[in-house]
Amino acid sequence: MDLRQLRSFLQIAESGSLSKASDRLRLAQPALSRQIRLLEAEVGLALFTRHGRGMQLTEAGRALLERVTGPLRQIERSVEEVRALASEVRGQVALGLMPTTSHVLSGRLARRVAAELPGVSLRIVEGYAGHLVEWLQRGQLDVSLLYGPGDGLHLRCETLLHDTLALIGPAGALDGTPVGVDTLAALPMVLPSRPHGLRLLIETAASRAGAPLAVRFEADSFRVIKDLVAAGLGHSVLPPSSIAAEEAARQFSMAPLTPPIRRQILLVRPPDRADTRATGAVVALLKAEVAAMLAAGDWAGASPA
Repeated sequence: MDLRQLRSFLQIAESGSLSKASDRLRLAQPALSRQIRLLEAEVGLALFTRHGRGMQLTEAGRALLERVTGPLRQIERSVEEVRALASEVRGQVALGLMPTTSHVLSGRLARRVAAELPGVSLRIVEGYAGHLVEWLQRGQLDVSLLYGPGDGLHLRCETLLHDTLALIGPAGALDGTPVGVDTLAALPMVLPSRPHGLRLLIETAASRAGAPLAVRFEADSFRVIKDLVAAGLGHSVLPPSSIAAEEAARQFSMAPLTPPIRRQILLVRPPDRADTRATGAVVALLKAEVAAMLAAGDWAGASPA
């Protein structure tokens, strides 16, 4: 099995078409078909079913795709990294961000990468914590932010900051007066589904206060959660930084919670591979940007680790 066969396999799997993969790889279709036949012979199973509309993965093909995507990407990036040792920092970096942190951080970080690391291509991937952990473990992400604690994670973790959550309601529903966590049981709530980190954090705090939550709507989309709250369909618990602009425009109202619900935000990397130069450079910029935002008060409700 060689890398050319795996690259060909990935391109056909992604495009669903032998002709499209041929164009992308600039490789004649007969040669591409031969590589796939050799790969199937080595695996001992058919990887695609051929039909008039293109190529469709078999069950074995889907299993292989899941297992080789991350490792192949790491091999290709390692080669790029070695080639770039004598020049400026170059390469691709995949950064995972939770929706609420992405809302605050992604634009500012991207501008710094563009200005200070012109040879680096940054891919920002949004997802809830459970998905981000899975993508890190598969090698599809190089670094990510996650909710803490990180004790049970088999990943390299360091605390980046602490964030304080607040009760969010429709415009005019809250006047800024602190609200007890024990009163959340009386409110219709809009929250992400289990097992996402934000949901678990809120439910744990409510359980400690003896306030089982009445979750009216579940939404695994930060935008949808905000839309439902703005429409008056319930309340949510979010970091103040994630709705700062909307609150200023009076689209939402907000109130502190007592006792406070705080979340630890971790910087997390896979345990089994060292950072590339590009990943290390992006991590350094991310830390510098977070520190600058905290010092300037631009991350509402957050405090240094």
